Amino acid sequence: MDVFKILSISFIKMVYSTRRQVFLILACVAWIEFAIRFSPQIERFAHDVFLYRSSTPQNTVPVAYGHPEEHARLLQTLERSTAKWDSSHPRYRLLTALYGFTRYKSGSQSDINRWKDLYKKVPKRQRLLLESAVDYPRKLESVDSLLDLNVKLASSIAEYGLQFYNITQVELNDFIKEAEAQGRPIDKTSVTQGMKHFVRDWSEEGQQERLQTFQCVLKTLDREPRTVDAPLHVLLPGAGLGRLAHDIQKLGGFEVTMNEWSAYMNLAYRYVSSRPERNSVSFHPYIDWWSHHATNSDFQRAVAFPDQVADPLSVLHVEGDFTTAFNGRTGQYDIIVTLFFIDTARNLVSYLENIHRLLRPGGRWINLGPLMYGTGPFVQLSLDEIVALSTRIGFDFRDPEVVFGEVTIPGLKVQGSEIGYGRNPLGLNKNAFQAQYWEAIKH
Repeated sequence: MDVFKILSISFIKMVYSTRRQVFLILACVAWIEFAIRFSPQIERFAHDVFLYRSSTPQNTVPVAYGHPEEHARLLQTLERSTAKWDSSHPRYRLLTALYGFTRYKSGSQSDINRWKDLYKKVPKRQRLLLESAVDYPRKLESVDSLLDLNVKLASSIAEYGLQFYNITQVELNDFIKEAEAQGRPIDKTSVTQGMKHFVRDWSEEGQQERLQTFQCVLKTLDREPRTVDAPLHVLLPGAGLGRLAHDIQKLGGFEVTMNEWSAYMNLAYRYVSSRPERNSVSFHPYIDWWSHHATNSDFQRAVAFPDQVADPLSVLHVEGDFTTAFNGRTGQYDIIVTLFFIDTARNLVSYLENIHRLLRPGGRWINLGPLMYGTGPFVQLSLDEIVALSTRIGFDFRDPEVVFGEVTIPGLKVQGSEIGYGRNPLGLNKNAFQAQYWEAIKH
């Protein structure tokens, strides 16, 4: 009897254990089937959660942003309450730039649609000739397809900008809705120029142009006596996407501050300086401009960036108007480098006075760039007038330590040389300036 009970109990345990194993197996199979069937929905859900979190203001500043004090100051200046709410308000300008990057596709697509409509005006016999010789419709469709990669880049710039500047997707959507209701178009030129500066500043394709432009500045600075323990303070206003600032920092012994007013350039710089790997992003920079191409493959080629990883902790970036963003920093800089900058001034006199104010006595001003004044400058001075005005303000022009080019005006210590800017190295046009280089010391 006892043996029978023992055998019965053992049999029941075995059956129970087997049922558990079967149950677990069936549960695993069901879960695998569920995961296979619903994985796209799960992925989309996770993506939606990520987008929600990235478009929601965060209370802490990620370490990757660097310089938390400057980041906090920047966010403060972007508050609506800091100034009258109009097109000159920093937040309004930033939202306008975000609007441009967000709607890049519609602006570019309208251009492509226009080319397609214009092609239809070609007589049928000539269209057949074009299609048999070069397959022109295929070119139109190919560019339409390549545009998607540029759209992805523009969207990524906008998404990172929302996160960096602590702006919600809801606020941007409301701003875009109002802008479109009022008929305010995006500034497509500023968007495409901001993206094309990835080529000039942060790609291998732009290396030749950078060598031609940066080397005289870098060689001059490298001759400056300095130490890591006692670095020289360098300021670069109008720094664009910041490559020269980072190249100066890599020389060692310099504490570098860069400054930029354009919200389009600032968004592009914040994005590129967040990329953790070399050549991790690519786009088609030349499909926005159909002229001056030797081959169709040149026209449609992709360019990768960044060719070097930009460490945002190594350079301080101060956004805003150069004439007001440094009000509390009189005499704090040893060197100010103005690269393709002074002709962007609304009031050139204010630029020159501010450069003089920010330099310490004996500090050096290094300039390289053209005199191509923008829209509505208060004054437009020739080169000799700039030298005369700068001398009156308190600068002493010196013979450059590094030969840049030929003396532009006999008797003036200014040299000139042809410099390319934003040039397509494989293109048939030649975008260049007779750039002027000088070095001046503050009295």
